Amino acid sequence: MFAIGIQNASALSAILQCDSQTELASLHPEQTRNTGDEVTKPNSAFERVKVDPLADSGSATIDQGMARERGALQVMATAFLVLFCIVGLALWGLPFYYDFMVQQFGWTRAQVTSGNALSKLAVGPVFGFLAGWMVDRFGPRRLMMAGILMAGTALIGLGGIATLGMFYFFYLSNALGYVCGGPLPNQVLLSRWFDKSRGKAMGIAYLGIGLGGAAVPWISNTLVQHFGWQAALRMLGVLIIVIAFPMAFLVKEAPGRQEESRAAAQVPVKGAFKTVSFYLLALGSMGSIAAVSGTQQNLKLFLSLDQHYTQGEAARILSLVLAFSIVGRLLMGWLADRWSKKYVMLLIYTLVAAAIPILFFARAKAPMYVFAVVFGIGLGGDYMIIPLMTAEIFGVQVLGRLMGVILTADGAAEAVSPWLIGRLRDATGSYSTGFLALMGMALFGAVAVAALPKRRRAA
Repeated sequence: MFAIGIQNASALSAILQCDSQTELASLHPEQTRNTGDEVTKPNSAFERVKVDPLADSGSATIDQGMARERGALQVMATAFLVLFCIVGLALWGLPFYYDFMVQQFGWTRAQVTSGNALSKLAVGPVFGFLAGWMVDRFGPRRLMMAGILMAGTALIGLGGIATLGMFYFFYLSNALGYVCGGPLPNQVLLSRWFDKSRGKAMGIAYLGIGLGGAAVPWISNTLVQHFGWQAALRMLGVLIIVIAFPMAFLVKEAPGRQEESRAAAQVPVKGAFKTVSFYLLALGSMGSIAAVSGTQQNLKLFLSLDQHYTQGEAARILSLVLAFSIVGRLLMGWLADRWSKKYVMLLIYTLVAAAIPILFFARAKAPMYVFAVVFGIGLGGDYMIIPLMTAEIFGVQVLGRLMGVILTADGAAEAVSPWLIGRLRDATGSYSTGFLALMGMALFGAVAVAALPKRRRAA
């Protein structure tokens, strides 16, 4: 009975037993023998007890489970902080400084938004596809570290610019940092570590964007008041490297993924490019991303220079947008695990389209707070839902390469839209035409998503 009790002991109790054959042999070489299926060890001078070798298996299973859980939490924390820095501080933080550049250097709105446009148009087509292949082939960690260094260096450099040429050069570095260290590697890393809870994990990690974007107007406003806008940019660059690089350096690839990544790099993606779903997904995401980027990149210019909001009032609205993007990420991540991802995506794109008309009433502050809530929730889910929908339709094996293509297309839309809206403002003296164009982009994205299939694409 005692032997049977030992055999049926829990795996957790087995961790505490010295039941390893190797350990027994080393501790009692003269009293331990291996019978093939079981190990006997002395309980006293006259008694031997059988120990179930499956206890080792149960112990190892628990150890592996705990290690994977710790690894998954580390991955989520890393994605959170990297996105906090690369997207929240660098991408959403830079538009806060555009009006300072207009006032100090005499640049037009089209010029200050063209850095984002030219850099992403130059970087996206060349490096987007390559980055997607590199993530599938080598894993996201190495690419992420390089991206963090480039993004941090870019902000440090932008803090010392004096000419448009320097402005474009460092914006190019920032775009490279975004491609290599931003959503692409983090989306793939999270998708490989999480399966059933992928939407929730993506939503939690993407909170970093919301928190970073919500914090950066206040951080920047405080730094600008004490040190000037150029020193503030340099400090942000240093902050990005200090926070994000150590986390990316220490994060681990998903267990067993090195071999799988090499195999995945050989899986053809031509089949995906022959489907209507791929192009609907790409075009739909381009439309909504263009609307989001065109609005967000011009919002500080619109509030500060056109509507004459104070720096503090503009910072409050920008921060509120990104604060409600946190709600959007949590809500849409939760819904994506429970509803059809197509309908969640359609809801997000509809919210973006519905928020933009509120900007026509910006003279009153109350409508701007309503705009911040609605637009923020849509913004929060917009970037996050794209990899979830892509993985839902095409699977995770080719996710890196497909997202490389989609993010390249989205990057082009994200680049051109703010510049186009800035040009329209310079030409017409008003943002009204630009806002109508942004509404059209958002509605186009929603229509494309509505045409997507509900079910997973057959293998």
